Amino acid sequence: MTWKGRKLLVTGAGGFIGSHLCESLVEAGADVTAMLHYSSRSDWGNLEFLPPDVRASLKVVAGNIEDSHFVMREMNGQEVVFHLAALIAIPFSYVAPLSYVRTNVEGTLNVLEAARQHGVGRVVHTSTSETYGTAIYSPIDEKHPLQGQSPYSASKIGADKIAESYHRAFGLPVTTLRPFNTYGPRQSARAVIPTIIVQALSEPEIRLGSLVPIRDLNFVKDTVAAFLSVAAADGAIGKTINAGTGEGVSIGKLATLILEMMGCKKPVVEDSARVRPETSEVFHLVCDNRLALEVTGWKPSFSLKEGLGQAIDFVTHHAGLYRASQYTL
Repeated sequence: MTWKGRKLLVTGAGGFIGSHLCESLVEAGADVTAMLHYSSRSDWGNLEFLPPDVRASLKVVAGNIEDSHFVMREMNGQEVVFHLAALIAIPFSYVAPLSYVRTNVEGTLNVLEAARQHGVGRVVHTSTSETYGTAIYSPIDEKHPLQGQSPYSASKIGADKIAESYHRAFGLPVTTLRPFNTYGPRQSARAVIPTIIVQALSEPEIRLGSLVPIRDLNFVKDTVAAFLSVAAADGAIGKTINAGTGEGVSIGKLATLILEMMGCKKPVVEDSARVRPETSEVFHLVCDNRLALEVTGWKPSFSLKEGLGQAIDFVTHHAGLYRASQYTL
């Protein structure tokens, strides 16, 4: 598919993945409307890191996907919608679960209904590997049962099922992309990799939650490529498709690798205050990515060390954006 001149809407455009997706789409010549969550700070989130010519090419609109009228208005005339807007911090979902339902479930419903009303040609809805919960078998394919082990993951399961229903009930051309743990430049303070890096730069030791969980880490440029691939593949319509590397690493080993790459010798300790409730922790997430390759031709191209190198470089050069004390994993 050629993106040149096509009218596209990206919700959650100021987020980590959303900003990279907007950048790639603008560079491909698309006419991109970047939907941001309104903030009194009047900044554009991670879009502020884009080159000036890329930012100037975006149409930026600020609002809230919980406002159905706002979403309906901005959907008008769009050909493809990439829906990434969501509340994603798992720890906060224990504190304020209703906000996750309103944003992730009701917000997704607003996006889907607006797309249906305006006859949008393709919707790519963003899921998360957290919807699988701790693996019953591994690697995890798209047939794996869904398990709501946190209010966050439960809200995303709800959003995924609403998206599925809009395809089955109304014929809306929806694809659900289910990325495993994405990382890279611009990732927020809530995530484990920036946490490790900034503590390595500024703290006497690396304090994390449980060191046991295993994660499949997908570099952000590979995740963006997966978004573009599923949006372009007619065979992806009506499907849920995983995006991951197929390789897992424990949080403990990840921390050791990052410290080695940074030439840093500091102890890594498990902080009980950062450990999730035992039955809520997801211990094993490794992706079976064969369906993505079969349907879209997508496969990851960045190694873990390549991606971590870029993440380390970004955090090192933007250390003022991060505070080690603010992290609760």
